[in-house]
Amino acid sequence: MSARILIVDDDRELAQMLDDYLSQAGFRCARSADLRSAREALSRRAPEVDLIVLDLMLPDGDGLDFCRALRAGAVAAGAAALPVLMLSARGDEADRVVGLELGADDYLAKPFGPRELLARVRALLRRPARDPAAPLRRFGRLELDLGRRVARVDGEERALTAHQFDLLCALADQPGRVMSRDALMQRLRGHELLAFDRSIDVHISRIRAAIEDDPAHPRRILTVRGSGYVFASHQDTESGLRR
Repeated sequence: MSARILIVDDDRELAQMLDDYLSQAGFRCARSADLRSAREALSRRAPEVDLIVLDLMLPDGDGLDFCRALRAGAVAAGAAALPVLMLSARGDEADRVVGLELGADDYLAKPFGPRELLARVRALLRRPARDPAAPLRRFGRLELDLGRRVARVDGEERALTAHQFDLLCALADQPGRVMSRDALMQRLRGHELLAFDRSIDVHISRIRAAIEDDPAHPRRILTVRGSGYVFASHQDTESGLRR
């Protein structure tokens, strides 16, 4: 069955164009013109939605606040991990970084071409399906559930987007090995992160906020200045980390 996309945008002409173009590409689309109706749609049918295209500025609120509430599980049950493609007329890097920091998976500045939108949507949807038989991987108090595609610390689920979980797994596949940003992008090709320099850094920051006891002094994902990042091969030890 084709993926279902919820378009949240109060610009009727643009929303109709997105609906038409994505429908022609084989997707099923639903539309909401404000955050209230988007919440209602997700409350009723969150399991049927595969991706949200979310405008930044809406008549009854800010898309950033909505995205933050979505990631916190405050919008609808089962919706916290949905991929979010954020749209905005504000396209400078600072705004993109804020969007990513609040949980968006990708960010597209208006005006944009429909082909670029379609490419971003396909990239966000191109991720491994959940596999109940997939194993659990444990790293001290951190557990990666590859079946449900969730991370836990001390048994408590931590909110990560699909991209962030994949990025964490890419690092965890090579414990103790420094991975450059380019290497991480290559590992994640097929469901690409944003193609600007700070995208990896922002996602790493979000992952640390979710899984580290003190994100300002991380013990699981370490920065190697000028080289990239390393997933600590020894974690949660009294004597600290060893590599």
